[in-house]
Amino acid sequence: MELADELFPDPEPDVAVPFVPTDDRVVAAMLELAGVNEQDLLYDLGCGDGRIVVAAARDRRARAVGIDLDAGLLEEAREYAGWTGVEHLVDFIEDDIFCAEFRDATVVTMYLLRTINLELRPRLLRELKPGTRIVSHDFDMGDWPPDEKIDAGGAKVFLWLVPAPVAGTWRWQAADGRSFQVELKQRFQKLSGQAWVDGQPAELRSATLRGTRLRLSIRAPGAARAETFVARYNDGFLVPVPSKRSGATLAPWEKLDGGA
Repeated sequence: MELADELFPDPEPDVAVPFVPTDDRVVAAMLELAGVNEQDLLYDLGCGDGRIVVAAARDRRARAVGIDLDAGLLEEAREYAGWTGVEHLVDFIEDDIFCAEFRDATVVTMYLLRTINLELRPRLLRELKPGTRIVSHDFDMGDWPPDEKIDAGGAKVFLWLVPAPVAGTWRWQAADGRSFQVELKQRFQKLSGQAWVDGQPAELRSATLRGTRLRLSIRAPGAARAETFVARYNDGFLVPVPSKRSGATLAPWEKLDGGA
């Protein structure tokens, strides 16, 4: 069994996606919640008439790709993109969303049924890069809780950040020379675990993960207050974010139990 199977368990599959157009106010809210900008590559799964794809290109100057099996709707989408003047930023692909390639996305948008979200969930977690933003209109991801949720004109909009795989044992040295170690357990973005300072058990007061950003609060034995450490996951490494107070740049944290 792969690590991803343990961290991000699969639901039972189901299939059937009707086309229901997304209100323009909800489209705007989805793009705003994801923070879409000109650096992004957005994929809309089940794009229908292309309104999310076109809005991402027109309003956010993002590159955007729509995927759908309905050739008629895709033709409408291409015409809409041409009429709007964003055809150079968009593409529309006739394909099954369960088979299409979208691993290079920085943002994925969806207005699908909950059962379809659940069937797509394993691919989203395994294939998308940590930190990729996923936005869904109205339907959630089961027991994978959203990182954010808003109301947009009576509709629910959910945001998830693909969580970095940070489970395992990590060790690093603080700027003052003390040795810190944590053992983390992970389910989606939720973390638990234990900590040590200079080999002595310490209190792991909190461990939060938002995409690639890991934040730990650790109180050493006998200490009056906890210390905070922030690191970003990058290609199997946890790279510390220097504190504003010290400005120190420290070495990547060492993973003691194999690759991340």
